[in-house]
Amino acid sequence: MSSQRILEPPQELWRAGARELAHGVVERMSLARQALAEVGQFLVEIESRGPMELFGHGSTAGWFAETARISPKEAGVTVTRAVALNEGRNLDGTPAPAFAPIAGAAAAEGDLGHQQLDPILAVLRKIPAEASEEDRSRAEQILVNLARSAGPQTILNAGAELLAHMDPDGNEPKDEDLKPPSREVYLRKRDDGWWRLNGLLDPEFGARANALFETWGQRRPVDEDGNRDPRTPGERHGDALFDAIHYAMTNDKAPTLSGDRTTVVVTIPLDTLTSGLGMACVDEVTQITARHARLLACDAKIIPAVLGSESEPLDIGRAARTVTPAQRRALNLRDHGCAFPGCHRRPKHCEAHHILPWGELGDTDLNNLCLLCRYHHMVIHGQSGWKVHIATDGRPEFIPPQYLDPLQTPRRNNH
Repeated sequence: MSSQRILEPPQELWRAGARELAHGVVERMSLARQALAEVGQFLVEIESRGPMELFGHGSTAGWFAETARISPKEAGVTVTRAVALNEGRNLDGTPAPAFAPIAGAAAAEGDLGHQQLDPILAVLRKIPAEASEEDRSRAEQILVNLARSAGPQTILNAGAELLAHMDPDGNEPKDEDLKPPSREVYLRKRDDGWWRLNGLLDPEFGARANALFETWGQRRPVDEDGNRDPRTPGERHGDALFDAIHYAMTNDKAPTLSGDRTTVVVTIPLDTLTSGLGMACVDEVTQITARHARLLACDAKIIPAVLGSESEPLDIGRAARTVTPAQRRALNLRDHGCAFPGCHRRPKHCEAHHILPWGELGDTDLNNLCLLCRYHHMVIHGQSGWKVHIATDGRPEFIPPQYLDPLQTPRRNNH
């Protein structure tokens, strides 16, 4: 066990800049995690010797609850976690190996707290008993490496994929007789440009729609700043329906209309597209912001009609802007889905993003493209401070804003 220097906060925090505040929080979080890891080592030693022998108490968790003035439930969870992370001793004095030694070492270094350790332990406990020790250790190492820069939900998602690879067998769905469909859907455009959707769905369609909303409309994971998804269920369902329609429109097997796939025409002056300031027009009717138009210009099935100063068409969706099927397949293989750190959206839910915008003469090739889900596409095009570039090995890297990481260390999606 090591003794760490106690860091005193600045006397006048209101004078501190964003970098100093962020660094102070990160450094103290590391010290707090190290301290909690050392508490766990003490608890394991008490458990090895016996709380009755040391303190006349029936259990280590009970003694810890009284000593730390916490609930018995919290004390029990803490002791169980400590025993899993640290080597102890059996009653006969022989060593009792730690259940998750790699995670325990990372905790002792101050890299992981209980928010990362608990999901790691939950996944490791589900690994099939017939798995080899080498496979189990490799899975633990993968999760620990991911947890150094990811939150609980991302760890659980990665763990689910690991478990699926280690135990791929599952129950195959059975075909059922389908009832004749009876469906009614109405879509009406309002005077303000918005559209109203209503209808009546048969049991099969309703069940599928509900499954789509539950799957594509899930709450986004809590980000590195601890912010939760602010969307209401209705808003999440609306975004899910948008994603589903977008996926259908950009699918290679989508039906055509007059020899062309379903398209949306965005009309925008060239200087507006370049500056990102001003408005654009969708299908000659609905207005959207120029920033939104630049986001749409990344997508292969949106045709931008760029106008010069005299409103003459300068470019109607030139071929160089669109991502070819071969490029899309290469992006899917390289990025495996949304490339933003911590995101787990699949390639079919993602859009091709031009790193140097198409409106600023950005090329449409792999060195200027990456996959982003709809949400993170909006994050990159917004004022979040996140930047993306292609690293020397050809993989996309994301630079966090200074308030999140004062050193702005490049991050990748290790999911």
